Amino acid sequence: MRNVLVTGGTGFIGSSLAIELLRRGCRVRILRRPNSDLRAIGDATVEHVVGDVRDPDSVRRAVQGCDTVFHTAAVISHWRKERELMFETNILGTRNVVAASLEAGVEKFVYTSSVAAVGYKTDGSDADENTPFNWQPFDIGYRISKYEAEREVLRYVRLGLPAFIVNPSSVIGPRDIHFHGGRIIRDVYRKRIFYYTDGGMNFVFVDDVVRGHFAAAEKGRVGERYLLCGENLTYKQIFATIANIVGGIPPLFKLPAFGVKTVAVSVETLANVLRKRPWASRELVAAMGVGNKFSSEKAERELGYTVTPFNLAVQKTFAWYRQNHLL
Repeated sequence: MRNVLVTGGTGFIGSSLAIELLRRGCRVRILRRPNSDLRAIGDATVEHVVGDVRDPDSVRRAVQGCDTVFHTAAVISHWRKERELMFETNILGTRNVVAASLEAGVEKFVYTSSVAAVGYKTDGSDADENTPFNWQPFDIGYRISKYEAEREVLRYVRLGLPAFIVNPSSVIGPRDIHFHGGRIIRDVYRKRIFYYTDGGMNFVFVDDVVRGHFAAAEKGRVGERYLLCGENLTYKQIFATIANIVGGIPPLFKLPAFGVKTVAVSVETLANVLRKRPWASRELVAAMGVGNKFSSEKAERELGYTVTPFNLAVQKTFAWYRQNHLL
């Protein structure tokens, strides 16, 4: 890797990748939109190409002269009003990037997918890279968009693109300025969460995800996907651990699933009336308690992937938020 493009280079994972690439001595170019928030990338010495993954011409300009592409650009939303934008960015945008990369003859292409594109095991065991996508009945737009984007990547692999797919779980860590994975830490810190529900989640530290991207490019097999995950934890364990670290309220009682879903429907309905983005939605809680357990055994075996313990990841994330006055 010498000349590297990072799409979505102002985002959480993208900016973390770009800064590590600079540290490794690479020349780094990022593709970003005109209105991108630049706080995560800061004053890092990267070349900015202003454009949009939905625009094939700007993608071609960005890819030109690069030997490696990390495609991290995506829209993450569980609000139906943003589904069209999300599908255009995540599916059509990925098609544009893989097409331009194949045309330009890039040597390595790493696609940042998500465990959202992986199916769930009906027996409650850990899902892995071979678990078929079976989320269709839930009609969750983000999951569908990432699954379809992976299909675009694999279609171009068959045409000769040397691509690797990585599937992080919910990511926390420094530079998450929009509180994607870190929202749960902020909410416990602000004492908005003092209960727990059925089910659980898998969180991964951003530094592990970055290392996983590099390992996929260096050691991975073309056309393969690699789950980059952390610990499988129940919501009660998650909230209790975070509360202990940030000074929040430990989970006091269990809130039934129907209660959470009722709140989400009410919040989304009100947000639609007010034309504001909801903090909870039907799609966000549609699959609550289903299929959030994953195995990163393949990445550990083939890539040498390692996991930062959840409590340490929370400590580092919380410290960064406080240092940057984001809480």
